[in-house]
Amino acid sequence: MVTTHVVDVAKEESAKIFAADAHARHGRVTLLINNAGAVLHGNFEEISLDDFRWLMNINFWGAVYGVKYFLPLLKREPRAHIVNLSSILGVAAMAGQLAYCTSKFAVRGFTELLHHELEGSSVGVSCVHPGGIQTPIVRHARWGAATAVAKREESIAPFERLARTPPEAAAARILRGVERREPRILIGLDAFQIDVLQRPRPASYWKSLARKLEDPNMRKQPATVKQPSH
Repeated sequence: MVTTHVVDVAKEESAKIFAADAHARHGRVTLLINNAGAVLHGNFEEISLDDFRWLMNINFWGAVYGVKYFLPLLKREPRAHIVNLSSILGVAAMAGQLAYCTSKFAVRGFTELLHHELEGSSVGVSCVHPGGIQTPIVRHARWGAATAVAKREESIAPFERLARTPPEAAAARILRGVERREPRILIGLDAFQIDVLQRPRPASYWKSLARKLEDPNMRKQPATVKQPSH
């Protein structure tokens, strides 16, 4: 049986009701995927605190509320799993995406700690770091109140150059990771490349990454990192 639920993940009470409703209708829960997300373009001086809170409530608190109210149900099962969607921008920060990166770094930290706390239990935990996925999330993003209109297309272009992975492929990769109980799931060659780029230079990787993002021929460059087959 498939049921549809309309939930405002940014509100704790909504998440609590959703968990109770899902359990009442299905009798059990074995897999929780927290993938609700939004994008807010702009640097710190361009975005309002209200917009910052709006984004954190969806991207970060939405995942926290989901885990809080579904975890007791998941722990009743002999095998269950939690998947929290971070981003490759939860591994490497991108200028102009301060709020989004902050939320995804927060999801990453939260999920890694959950993995430590639940290790050895029946509940597995995966943190997912997708690269560019072919969805309209960036085009539908909210803009900082002080972000210049002329800057908007300039901000979108790098994302669209990176958007190489179809959503169906991303979903299949996540499910394979769940089956294998992988704590960390990178999606897309671009995610692997950025992950490798930032490791040896955690304080200076942005200079190299910015040059790649500005290059319109980026997609034609030969890959320097092989994506593992899973």
